[in-house]
Amino acid sequence: MGRWRPKGQPASKYITPEGYRRLDDELRTLWKQVRPEVTRAVQEAAAQGDRSENAEYIYGKKQLREIDRRIRFLSKRLDGMTVVDRVPEDVGKVFFGAWVELEDDHGELETYRLVGPDEADAARGYVSVDAPLARALLGKRQDDEARVRTPTGERCLYVNRIWYLDPEQETPAP
Repeated sequence: MGRWRPKGQPASKYITPEGYRRLDDELRTLWKQVRPEVTRAVQEAAAQGDRSENAEYIYGKKQLREIDRRIRFLSKRLDGMTVVDRVPEDVGKVFFGAWVELEDDHGELETYRLVGPDEADAARGYVSVDAPLARALLGKRQDDEARVRTPTGERCLYVNRIWYLDPEQETPAP
């Protein structure tokens, strides 16, 4: 069986200011700190002699390839991103960057934030805007019902509350 896979939908190019800063900081750290350290270690390992059986040299070169791959990815990804750094005019609707409190059929509350695919983090409640849950929520208002298909079946969720954080002040918008 081959490794070919059909091309999927491209990921959204939206990102929050915090997400952009985090990725930019990672890129700078890799380029300015990590890569020079690994390069120095590879040079030292190469100076020891026979490179064909030098595990430190081989491992260091592999690390450099992985670092360079990540640097290329981050550079290309950050160039094409659109930073959403303002609160939408209609804060009563779910848009990118919104915090949403949902209630399921059993009365359990869940809180999510709609963010770019590069920022998705289930532990923090950050859901990619490309995810089925986010797509079901986009455009909804308070007290609306959203139906989401999951592997275990369809879920019905009710929008209890919507709010946005003002990127300038890091405080909830009205």
